[in-house]
Amino acid sequence: MRGLVLLGLLALALLLQGTVLGMLRIGGVMPDLVLMLVVFVAFLSGKTEGAFWGFVAGLIKDAAAGSYFGLNALSLMTAGYLVGLAERRLYKDSIPVAMFVTWLAAVVSQLAHYLLLLYWGMDIPPGTAMRVIFGVAFYTAVLVPLFYRRFYRSQLHGWLRNRQY
Repeated sequence: MRGLVLLGLLALALLLQGTVLGMLRIGGVMPDLVLMLVVFVAFLSGKTEGAFWGFVAGLIKDAAAGSYFGLNALSLMTAGYLVGLAERRLYKDSIPVAMFVTWLAAVVSQLAHYLLLLYWGMDIPPGTAMRVIFGVAFYTAVLVPLFYRRFYRSQLHGWLRNRQY
């Protein structure tokens, strides 16, 4: 059941990102709700689930984008794994901590994305890349207070709880 709920949330995040958030761009930058979802899963469940859901979310995002298949899968999997490493070391009930972790994960993910694009021959000026990387990271982190508390509660007591029978 948990997996289906996460897939539904992922689909909703992709839908919102492709529609509503496209109209809310600031300076050509929009938040990454898919990354935020991966960060929440990794932050609350650990590196294995973080890497897995990062990979799955990235593949779905790649399929929706239609170019450079695997690029998002690799960058989101990396972010999910790295955030998951800190799962037991950080206070999970703090929105500022969740915001900082999301910001840091967004920087890492976007930087990995940029470096992979460079590797595949895309010529993106470093100044433009840094503006986008830090813009996406900031914008995504600012939205964390709107979603984190609900996700955290659902992880503890709701639909996202790991049920063990």
